[in-house]
Amino acid sequence: MKKSDFDFHLPPDLIAQAPLAERSASRLLCVSADGQHLDRRVRDLPQLLQPGDLLVFNDTRVIPARLFGHKDSGGRVEILIERLLSSHEARAQLGVSKSPRAGVRIQLDAGGAFEVLGREGEFYRLRLLGDETLEKLLLRAGKLPLPPYIQREPGSDDAERYQTVFAREVGAVAAPTAGLHFDQALLDALSQRGVEFGHITLHVGAGTFQPMRAESVHEHTMHSEWLNVGAELVEQMRRTRAAGHRVIAVGTTVVRALESAMREGEVHPFAGETRIFIFPGYRIRSVDALITNFHLPQSTLLMLVAAFVGRERILAAYRYAVEQQYRFFSYGDAMLLEPGGPGIGSRESGIVSSSSDP
Repeated sequence: MKKSDFDFHLPPDLIAQAPLAERSASRLLCVSADGQHLDRRVRDLPQLLQPGDLLVFNDTRVIPARLFGHKDSGGRVEILIERLLSSHEARAQLGVSKSPRAGVRIQLDAGGAFEVLGREGEFYRLRLLGDETLEKLLLRAGKLPLPPYIQREPGSDDAERYQTVFAREVGAVAAPTAGLHFDQALLDALSQRGVEFGHITLHVGAGTFQPMRAESVHEHTMHSEWLNVGAELVEQMRRTRAAGHRVIAVGTTVVRALESAMREGEVHPFAGETRIFIFPGYRIRSVDALITNFHLPQSTLLMLVAAFVGRERILAAYRYAVEQQYRFFSYGDAMLLEPGGPGIGSRESGIVSSSSDP
């Protein structure tokens, strides 16, 4: 299986550069188990879901993770914090003309300084000098790290709109974008419908935007992300399934978290790192439906969705979405997907790559 097997034509003008005025006004492409396409709006979800269904959201909160500074030699440095490791240490990507050695200091334009502790693959380990904590520094001086395909600088509206309304656990450098479509009015309408809510936390890292470098899918190594699946959610899922209702993931990050917490066919409480890589041949068992945005060509997220509904069916849906002028990626429209038919995603139908640290 090759990454080129997950390519599709996307006109650049379909890449959403800004959010709609109303979160739930985004279009929603419903793809049924038999591959039929239905054009709706996200605000229609109360009509599409049943009382007793459980929506699982990712409650991670995006941090303003981009900083700017210079080395003592004068060379400019762009810093993208990938992970807060402690109150004063972080893992980060550095945009520099020459890789800094351990011991080099980076003076920040906003005041303060980092010391480079060392390099870990494509990331650097940094220590913030002084008494100010990293979280306070980022809140004071950090810039929102919009995805690279949004060709503009962050505006004042992005601080709110590139954040879900239920975000609470600080630590992501990219938003769980399927959740961006939900506003309080929609949540209230779903609650009145009898739909229940649950939450996981998965801190989306900068690696989510890294392109696959290997042509063979089986040679790709996933980036690591931290997650927490709590006991309360596990019990919610058990009750939902026992009553004959559906567990519906809001976003691929929820699927990654739940599948990483899967043990002996069931989801268990778990907190820690995951490198799980889900692509066709892997059977997703933790959820019964998926709400997700449209993903980049040849991306690992598109491969995860293909594992859920089948490669041909998802690519057909993407072709339909392009024809119908749906908006793509983080600020774009959404899909509601039912799982594929017999053979889709079964472990017997292909090779499983599911390496995770737990």
